[in-house]
Amino acid sequence: QVQLVESGGGSVQAGGSLRLSCAASGYTYSSGCIGWFRQAPGKEREGVAVIESDGSTSYADSVKGRFTISNDNAKNTLYLQMNSLKPEDTAVYYCAADCEGLVVAGVNYWGQGTQVTVPS
Repeated sequence: QVQLVESGGGSVQAGGSLRLSCAASGYTYSSGCIGWFRQAPGKEREGVAVIESDGSTSYADSVKGRFTISNDNAKNTLYLQMNSLKPEDTAVYYCAADCEGLVVAGVNYWGQGTQVTVPS
């Protein structure tokens, strides 16, 4: 049984930083990707950043240069370092596993989500 548990969300002023963590259990990186998606109020869920099984990464254009995805295989933990945060980054951030790039429909496992708020 795959379990994904996010932590690290909160409220931060514009320009600030946060690091999200996702503790994964029951999942091996044998296929698909693992990554972060987000859903802002009134908007559809979207892909933010993913790591493929070969270690390659993909980012949404809106976060390139500001967010960095990484994983610690020894700890089975995925991270999302978010710098230079903007009010438009406000959303619930979800950890996802066994995904197909940044495509929401390609995700097979979801975490419960963690709220990130950047006041305007």
